[in-house]
Amino acid sequence: MDTKLKGDIAEQAVIMRTLEHGWAVLKPLGDRLPYDLVLDVRGKLVKIQIKSAWLDKKSGNFVVDNRRTKTNRRLMLREPYKKSDFDFAVIYLNGPNIFYVLPIEAFIAYGSVIHFVEEKKRQRKPLSADYRDAWDLILQWAAREEIRA
Repeated sequence: MDTKLKGDIAEQAVIMRTLEHGWAVLKPLGDRLPYDLVLDVRGKLVKIQIKSAWLDKKSGNFVVDNRRTKTNRRLMLREPYKKSDFDFAVIYLNGPNIFYVLPIEAFIAYGSVIHFVEEKKRQRKPLSADYRDAWDLILQWAAREEIRA
């Protein structure tokens, strides 16, 4: 499966999950924007970047690159996202069908990759565990934006 297909699968999975929450989904045309979807949550627009994680067989962790990738025929450039690029990153783990919902501040705070540990044999919970299926963070963000308006 190529990278584009994995991204399409992740995007459709996120759309299905957000629709289950009762949120409207807006899809920008093209792929030039730093976000993939916009959610209408209680009348507030939330920009979402979607990433598909891959399984690193050596570590047993799911991994996602948290940098923006730009390509042309000759060159692939990776650059960090900025705080203004989107509001939340949603990372999709295809095999177990799990979602991680990270506010932009948490997403860009990691180095170049983020490891998501689904193994139960660890002694302590990884930092990323707080964002597992944390869809309520989007709802809380929309409520705060409603108060500010």
